[in-house]
Amino acid sequence: MTAVETPAEVSAEVREGRYGAKVTAVEPGGAGFIPLDERHGRPLSLFWTWMSPNLEFATVYVGVIAILFFHQSFGQAVAAIVLGTALGSATHGVLSARGPAMGVPQMVLSRIGFGYRGNILPAGLNAVVAGVGWFAVNSVSGALALATLTGLPNALCLVVVVILQVSIAFFGHNLVQAFERYAFPLLAIIFLITSIITLTKATPSSDVVVGTGSIGGFLLTVGATFGYAAGWNPYATDYTRYLPATVSKRLTGVWAGLGVFVSCTFLEIVGAASATIAAPGITNPTEAFTSHLPSLVADLTLLAICLGAISANAINIYSGSMSFLALGINLPLGLRRAIVAGVFGILGFLLALSGLDDAGHKYESFLLVISYWIGPWLAVYLTDWFLRRGKRVDGYLYDKSHNPWGGAVAMAAGIVVSVWLFSNQEQYVGIVPAHVAAFGDITFEVGFVVSALLYAAFFSFQKDRNKEQKPSSGPELSQSMPRG
Repeated sequence: MTAVETPAEVSAEVREGRYGAKVTAVEPGGAGFIPLDERHGRPLSLFWTWMSPNLEFATVYVGVIAILFFHQSFGQAVAAIVLGTALGSATHGVLSARGPAMGVPQMVLSRIGFGYRGNILPAGLNAVVAGVGWFAVNSVSGALALATLTGLPNALCLVVVVILQVSIAFFGHNLVQAFERYAFPLLAIIFLITSIITLTKATPSSDVVVGTGSIGGFLLTVGATFGYAAGWNPYATDYTRYLPATVSKRLTGVWAGLGVFVSCTFLEIVGAASATIAAPGITNPTEAFTSHLPSLVADLTLLAICLGAISANAINIYSGSMSFLALGINLPLGLRRAIVAGVFGILGFLLALSGLDDAGHKYESFLLVISYWIGPWLAVYLTDWFLRRGKRVDGYLYDKSHNPWGGAVAMAAGIVVSVWLFSNQEQYVGIVPAHVAAFGDITFEVGFVVSALLYAAFFSFQKDRNKEQKPSSGPELSQSMPRG
């Protein structure tokens, strides 16, 4: 009979300050463990937390590009949308379910597989993509909607939208969650009315649809829709870590995954339908989407598009700041998370200014790039989780000496190999699609497989592969006993 080895202990980083369920207070501290007496909420709230940020024009436009840029028929676009979104939503649910027990943001959880220093690769990428990239994308759609509604200059509308977004994210977790909850019914009602009108006017077999029916376009659509849904994956536990550690993991995952799947699938299909309605001479994407609507409904839809963009970017800035703090950079300030959120808002605003022109093609490329790095990151994260199953591993979240090399190398190799061979977007076309034009884009699929296989091989050489580690005991941690 083999003796059970006692897990080593490491000092935990606990989020300082008192916060509780206060909505108007600025969330204190950084990316540390949420004390058990600060926990609140229930899994059902995750449904509108993830519905609201997807009830926006950026979601609609994913369906539009499936028809206009990837040249799919309406039926092919719907099939690809369901498949890609289902994959990204499923992983989102799985990741979210781990939050209540672990009590830390998603990019801090990434340290288990990547190590304290190796985690700089995924956390750094997500900080830039979430806090700056996604922020810019959604700010553009919100600003264009506001400009169409009011007739004000695009740049001025962008300033207004950015100020509102940054203000919500600055206050932190509780205000972000509350905003998503109260925005949800308004967004849902307006977009439901808009969707019914759009679907009744859509003509999937019209001359507007010039679908080639190629497998390449189908795979491009799958990649883009996966990238959109999975773009939320690196944020997953940011919004479940405040839940009590005793809540149901299954319900936590189900409500988070459903929120992403229902909202993305529905509005992307509506977007594909809207692309079959001719809108000649209109270059503003939001104006084109609302041009066939009755004037009152069109104005309400533009208002909803603006509100949806704010909903999405409150989450993007907040989680971008969480990812930045997960890098381990020491900012000895009680309001460091709030300050980082403000800085990201400024950087995102500057990038958004450059995206006010030719937003459609830039968005297409951005969606694919998202999937290029998330696929390999997910592969390492999930493979490590599987290989360490049944073990107590939450101590590695805080151990600065835990620096395995396999995670970062596997992820980097998966990105390089898959992009080099299979990327198919405006900025770079890989070797395979360059020679076979109809091949499409399977970059994220290849990246996932390559990184998973490499990490599984590298893991066998890690010295700590069979060891356990837990945070040092204390009142904040004593009831939390998560195992891999």
